[in-house]
Amino acid sequence: MTRAYNEDEMLRQLAQDLWVAERPQRAFGIEMGTRMTVVRLADGTLFVHSPVALDRATRLALDALGPVRHVVAPNRFHHLHAGVYPVVYLDARFYAAPGVGEKRPDLPIDEVLGDTAPSAWAGQIDQTLLRGMPLTNEIVFLHRTTRTLVLTDIATNVRAAPGLDTWLLFSVNGTYGRFAAGWIERLLTRDWGAARASLEHVLAWDFDRIIVAHGDVVDHGGPAALRTAFDWLLSAHR
Repeated sequence: MTRAYNEDEMLRQLAQDLWVAERPQRAFGIEMGTRMTVVRLADGTLFVHSPVALDRATRLALDALGPVRHVVAPNRFHHLHAGVYPVVYLDARFYAAPGVGEKRPDLPIDEVLGDTAPSAWAGQIDQTLLRGMPLTNEIVFLHRTTRTLVLTDIATNVRAAPGLDTWLLFSVNGTYGRFAAGWIERLLTRDWGAARASLEHVLAWDFDRIIVAHGDVVDHGGPAALRTAFDWLLSAHR
């Protein structure tokens, strides 16, 4: 599960111009927790990754940081709360990973993301589509100035479970108690060569911290942690 939800800490600052919001979240009846990442860009506008529910307190916390202008649904699963943001923030553009529009035709998508960063954050946040996993189609991001890799579902770091069902899920997946990509991620990998090439591209980036949607933030040693998590992919001969 993610770090415990604290109502007095709507947004937690990790570095200059970098915040996260940690919230409870159930998926398939299991408490998974979730995390939104917020980056303040050079022009003062906010990049909001994997939006959480926009209650009044969350909105006030965001508005205190700057105007929300860029809202991102980073894969085919993290779009539950995304549609509210463009309605509330009329000047915001909504970006989504490939395939989100087919799942959620109701979402007002302005741009489908790929390997090239939109001009709004080009040079500040790098991005790439993690190929070979079409059921997720996750876009991976790098915030250059804080050397932070922003992932969503391709790896988790769950070190404390709120209940037996959460513990059982991550234990069976082989990912409980550590930063890892387990059996579910292997099953989701349809083209191992393409996935490996994408991951090697990410590993060539300059990062130290890793943010995930489920579990604890990896504060240091990100490249080594990512290599260990995906050793089954990087060392595979297929």
